Amino acid sequence: MIPDFKARHAAQQAALGEAGAARLLEAGRAWDLAPALRAGGSVVFPHTTLQVCGHQIAAAVHAALDCAAPRVVVLGVLHALTEELAAARARVAAGGDPAREAGWGIHGPEAAERAEFSLSHFCFLWECETRRRGIAGPELILRYPYLAGGHPERMPGVDELREVAGGAAVLATIDAFHHGIGYGEPPETALAPEAGGLDRARTAIVQGLELLRTGDYRAYERHCVATRSDGRDVGQVLRLLRGPLVPETLDLVADDMTGPYNAPPPTWVAGALVALRST
Repeated sequence: MIPDFKARHAAQQAALGEAGAARLLEAGRAWDLAPALRAGGSVVFPHTTLQVCGHQIAAAVHAALDCAAPRVVVLGVLHALTEELAAARARVAAGGDPAREAGWGIHGPEAAERAEFSLSHFCFLWECETRRRGIAGPELILRYPYLAGGHPERMPGVDELREVAGGAAVLATIDAFHHGIGYGEPPETALAPEAGGLDRARTAIVQGLELLRTGDYRAYERHCVATRSDGRDVGQVLRLLRGPLVPETLDLVADDMTGPYNAPPPTWVAGALVALRST
């Protein structure tokens, strides 16, 4: 059972407040990623806890606001939060036709009105930063792909998404490496971040991004299953919208998940800030 991360995110945001958000937003200035967006590239950021990964999310917010695009499209993860959704993901990963599954396609912001949480931290920092700047900001469009299945071009809603992405900055959130006992890893092979775990995460993230660069969607989906990445749908749709991009992992941290999953260590997720630049 996946913990109620939507409620956890809301609690983190309330505890942080405007002053804490301002500190994270200042930390996000360590990178200038607006040029990557202006040149047709993208930015991938995580969606774990604000205290650990908030500076990475803040960097994505600054990039989106600084690139001068009239619209900003952000692709969020639609997590398999129910047994039905999880079973559908498993069937598609095993080669099943996603068109047979309820909910297949590109979902709008109504997904977040249910239990989805993957873009809540981004939206929180976006609102804080636009208030700090005293601006409305560009049009913000949130979309949640579900069950790309190796063929993102077939997904219902993808034509509308392609249209709104034209002339827009496109960003995405992915937590690309979940690891440890709480995620089903045997204790004898589970690695703590400081004992080689983060090195393994970095290698896995690079491998996944390279599969996306080449456009091998099926191999990328298998890679996501193996590394417990939640980006299988988001990654494929991002590649469809932006084509082959050259990735650079700018920052990588480990976020402890023993508490949310009530699991022994090591149980953690990697938070990565990645610039994807046009060739």
